[in-house]
Amino acid sequence: MAPALGLDFGTTNTVLAVQDGTATHSIGFDSSAGHSDSMRTCLSFMKDSRLGTQALKVEAGAAAIRTFIDNPGEARFLQSIKTFAASAIFQGTLIHARRHRFEDLMEVFLRRLETYSGSALGSTYDRVVAGRPVRFAGSSPDEELALGRYNEALSRIGFPEIHFVYEPVAAAFWFAQNLKRDATVLVADFGGGTTDYSLIRFESHAGKLTAVPLGHSGVGIAGDHFDFRIIDNVVSPQIGKGSFYKSFDKILEVPSNYYANFGRWNQLSIFKTLKDYQDLKQLVRSSLDPERLEIFIDLIEHDEGYPLYQAVSATKMKLSEQDEVEFNFPPLGANSKRLVKRPAFERWIADDLRMIEAALDEVLVKTRTLPGMIDKVFLTGGTSFVPAVRRIFESRFEADRIESGGELLSIAHGLALIGARDDIGDWTTTPASGAGAAQVGR
Repeated sequence: MAPALGLDFGTTNTVLAVQDGTATHSIGFDSSAGHSDSMRTCLSFMKDSRLGTQALKVEAGAAAIRTFIDNPGEARFLQSIKTFAASAIFQGTLIHARRHRFEDLMEVFLRRLETYSGSALGSTYDRVVAGRPVRFAGSSPDEELALGRYNEALSRIGFPEIHFVYEPVAAAFWFAQNLKRDATVLVADFGGGTTDYSLIRFESHAGKLTAVPLGHSGVGIAGDHFDFRIIDNVVSPQIGKGSFYKSFDKILEVPSNYYANFGRWNQLSIFKTLKDYQDLKQLVRSSLDPERLEIFIDLIEHDEGYPLYQAVSATKMKLSEQDEVEFNFPPLGANSKRLVKRPAFERWIADDLRMIEAALDEVLVKTRTLPGMIDKVFLTGGTSFVPAVRRIFESRFEADRIESGGELLSIAHGLALIGARDDIGDWTTTPASGAGAAQVGR
């Protein structure tokens, strides 16, 4: 059987990995943007007369970002498409007059990965093991819908076998390769859209490391939500949030849902096509503070979403190391600079932190595991560096039990390790998942 492909289809980045002998390695991508072992989970679509009137030139990852920046107003840019997977409300989006459902977008993205990797993935690998969150993102996520959409897209690629494994379980398998003794391991995986926990017991028997899954939990809160809190508190007030408009003889507040659309990266490119956006433009004439709304509209019209995303993300990262950071986004005009202090940021994300901590409590309660019974805590994902997040774990576990690493690679490589196993059925998210012990080869 050909090596199994591990697919970490992430909210922010996507990684492919395979097992080669006793080791794993990432599959590299070569696009117009250069070589990379990971791919930003984003797409750009642009009309190209050389391809015919109905054809679109499609790029993914850094090449998509470059296309978008080089062709303002012409390229349609989509990112964080994974967050739509479990949404029954999302039935598709129009891209240059053609409707694309979620499974269409996922297939298009995977096709670009095939091209960039130089191999037909479905024909090269007999088995794909795709990661999935414990809880999908969204207010009312439909797990069955999400997995059905994943399965449809992967089937179109042509994989003979398709398996789904919890992302933190895959991260645990990758982490376990370096364990020197028996251990109960808690993995916390902080992605862009979800935070997931997995608790696994690893033991050595007859030269083999056995692994028994003990429990899982998760919540649809992660790094993108922290970004939204910065948008909501720093940017949105400068572009009209909290301002008012006149309707006949009444003074009304500008609807807050406009700013919810603007602050979510995955919705930015779609917001421009919605009726809400047309209504917003009509409000300028009756606004009591039209200048701020005009800045809002200019940001949308000039596709400033991605540069804003970069500025906000950079601010969040710096706040992990500094007590205060200057946020600067010139398209906001005279008020483009704002000092952001860590205590304020931590107040903004306080509700998110409580939900992340509640999900941690859930897996411990379900498995009747006290903090002292856990030997190792493995934190992975960029959000794990946020000091307020780390304090959740440092308050429960000694520092020498907490480890970090593999922010981009651990899940994909763990999926590849699981995919090479004969007992893969014990680790997939089916009714038989987790039944019995599994052998993890050294």
